[in-house]
Amino acid sequence: MRSTVDDEIGTTMQITGESLCEAVDVMPDERVLDVASGNGNATLAAARRGADVTASDDAEALALPDASFDVVLSTFGAMFAPQQERVAAELVRVCRPGGRIGLANWTPDSFVGRMFKVVRRYLPAPAGVRSPLEWGTRRRIGELFTRDVDSIGVRECEFVLRYRSSRAWLDAFRRLYGPTHEAFAALDADGQTALAHDLLALADANNTASAGWRVPSAYIEVVIVKAS
Repeated sequence: MRSTVDDEIGTTMQITGESLCEAVDVMPDERVLDVASGNGNATLAAARRGADVTASDDAEALALPDASFDVVLSTFGAMFAPQQERVAAELVRVCRPGGRIGLANWTPDSFVGRMFKVVRRYLPAPAGVRSPLEWGTRRRIGELFTRDVDSIGVRECEFVLRYRSSRAWLDAFRRLYGPTHEAFAALDADGQTALAHDLLALADANNTASAGWRVPSAYIEVVIVKAS
């Protein structure tokens, strides 16, 4: 399952695509692939830097030639594909020798990571599927990217979610954000009420604003250089 983010949510996260393009130093005329592109945050950021950008929704089987991109990006997208090793291999395969792979992944202990853990109490992952939150750890990144790689850099970052209230946040994520939308759709009325209660409790406990709702959520920014 890949997280799908509607424009209403995705546009609030555009800064993460801009930051990732800075981290991998996207240059004019470079060939850039945005994998599991969702709202296109990284696509738009790379295009603004003059790159030739291709967007793909499929992370596990890229119908693209080997070594065909200078830069391969994914912001909170590739991490949600169930076949993690296959995804990592595909990202490396389509990147040219000496090219860069840039990833933005939620960490397990971030606010969004804890939100996923609440959701999984009500809608467990299929048997044998590893948590997407493992992509937010240095250890798992090191396990996934072991071949044809010159270097791996990991930087801890923070994205701040801002809504008028915790209920406004929950309403948006319940309607528009793939994992939470699917969880609510799969539950009966009592289950939906209980999940909403637990998510609001998490949201209120992490609010740092005196007025409105403001919650920082940690993620890692990964820059991988493919071997020449």
